[in-house]
Amino acid sequence: MTQLTGQPVTDDDVVHLTVPADGGYLGVLRTATAGLAARLQFALDEIEDLRIAVDEACAMLLAIATRDAELECRFAVTDDALTIEVTVPTVRGAMLPAESSFAWKVLTALTSSASASAADGRATIALLTRRSGGY
Repeated sequence: MTQLTGQPVTDDDVVHLTVPADGGYLGVLRTATAGLAARLQFALDEIEDLRIAVDEACAMLLAIATRDAELECRFAVTDDALTIEVTVPTVRGAMLPAESSFAWKVLTALTSSASASAADGRATIALLTRRSGGY
C-alpha cells in the first residue's frame, strides 16, 4: 500500500483508533496525534498545528454525524510524514463545509494537504503533514 506521501506503508505503520462521535472524546485523538507526531520527531509547533487540525476536522465531522456514531481515525506513519484520516457515518443529505470556508482555510494552513470525500453515507477528512526538519 502507498500512502498520500508516495511512500510504502505496512500494517505496522498504521494505527486505528475509534471513539464515540462526541466532543468529549476528541482529547483522545489529539493525544494520539501528538504522540505519533512526536515519534516522527516533528517540531513542537508542528505537533500543536496537527492537534488543532485534527480537532477542526473532527468538529466538521461531528456536525454531520449520525446519532450514536463513532469516529474512526486511521493514522499512517512514514519516515517523514503522518497521514490522518477521520471517518464518520453521516445523516442523510449532510454536507461538509465548502473548501472556501474558514474551517478549510484552517486545515490547509495547518497541514501539508487536506481533502474530504463522502460516499455511502460516510464522510472522511484526510490530513497529511510532512515533517519540516531533519532528524
